[in-house]
Amino acid sequence: MTEAQIRDFNPSGIILSGGPESTTEENSPRAPQYVFEAGVPVFGVCYGMQTMAMQLGGHVEASNEREFGYAQVEVVNDSALVRGIEDALTADGKPLLDVWMSHGDKVTAIPSDFVTVASTESCPFAIMANEEKRFYGVQFHPEVTHTRQGMRMLERFVRDICQCEALWTPAKIIDDAVARIREQVGDDKVILGLSGGVDSSVTAMLLHRAIGKT
Repeated sequence: MTEAQIRDFNPSGIILSGGPESTTEENSPRAPQYVFEAGVPVFGVCYGMQTMAMQLGGHVEASNEREFGYAQVEVVNDSALVRGIEDALTADGKPLLDVWMSHGDKVTAIPSDFVTVASTESCPFAIMANEEKRFYGVQFHPEVTHTRQGMRMLERFVRDICQCEALWTPAKIIDDAVARIREQVGDDKVILGLSGGVDSSVTAMLLHRAIGKT
């Protein structure tokens, strides 16, 4: 996505997703620098955290051992992203989060204006944050069910930090699909092969709602 596309979209926040690439390789993907200049919250996930760290002055290195699977991270500093979110507590009352890791590279130095929010023995920067700019990075994957509080973190970022409204309901999804069908079909006719399965039945329902029996 280009800077122009981001400006046109005018997002309330930006999520930099994970991916199979390595930030240590030449020509690996980078976020447009405007992402960090747009004045909106940014949430980097796995590779997204790594490229955020590199682009803002931190350092990433390839690890000798790939980390894949369950991990428990300890929250060591307060952050809006995980405040009040926990799976357990340490003996001295620090929050613990059950998460799912899947990475080879790891951040070895965070940008100077970030703080460490959470860590593990093998991953010193499991969560990093710049609260003033509302930039957050997590080395694990909040989007998978194995990260037990992952959906709460994503909701915290989208609803509370980005101040987005929860408008994307099932009814909204249907309305959007119907509008796109009408735009694409126009005055043309559609032939649909209906098998009776879920996919074709849903397609038939959406087509009927969009263009009727034409």
